[in-house]
Amino acid sequence: MKILIANTSHSRYAGIICDTIEESAKVRGTGIARRTPEYIINKMEKGNAVIALDGDKFAGFCYIETWSHDRYVANSGLIVHPDYRNQGLAKKIKEVIFEHSRKKYPKAKIFGITTGLAVMKINYELGYQPVPFSELTDNDAFWKGCQTCKNYDILTRTERKMCLCTGMMYDPERKKDVKKTNKKESFNDKAFKRLKNIKQTLFYKKEKNGS
Repeated sequence: MKILIANTSHSRYAGIICDTIEESAKVRGTGIARRTPEYIINKMEKGNAVIALDGDKFAGFCYIETWSHDRYVANSGLIVHPDYRNQGLAKKIKEVIFEHSRKKYPKAKIFGITTGLAVMKINYELGYQPVPFSELTDNDAFWKGCQTCKNYDILTRTERKMCLCTGMMYDPERKKDVKKTNKKESFNDKAFKRLKNIKQTLFYKKEKNGS
């Protein structure tokens, strides 16, 4: 298994990457912003993506998005092919794209929004912290990418203040040593599940009262 910085030679995998992202969204029943093969290829051409390959077989992928003149960076579209799930590959891909982002954009704040507890755990171990949406980029282009998510109406109703996703951020200016923090603290699955349940209950009540 190799995890590589993607380039134009990997453009032939763009179709299966998009299909895998879409199928994963259907299985999980959660919102994932859809991407086109052209969009994925553009990321490869700019060196803003990593791809995992088992020989010539596609295994996983993740790409970089930049916002607000490179002051904010998002590691998006993390996906693992069904044949390679539950093997720790997602974490390895995330580690590679995270380090690649830090080297390429050393002053940027790296952030993400997700509904997946597994991704939250990986992010936390890399040094991300949960943050309100107000601390994320205010670039309209980023939020426009959420339009294909089935939960987009929730985001718009709250004026982009919250959604079923949780915002997380790694700030390079944060003085706290990430490695020491990871040794002393452990990811609290219950806390994140509780946060997710609170959000869902809040939105369900709003929808019920508004119906």
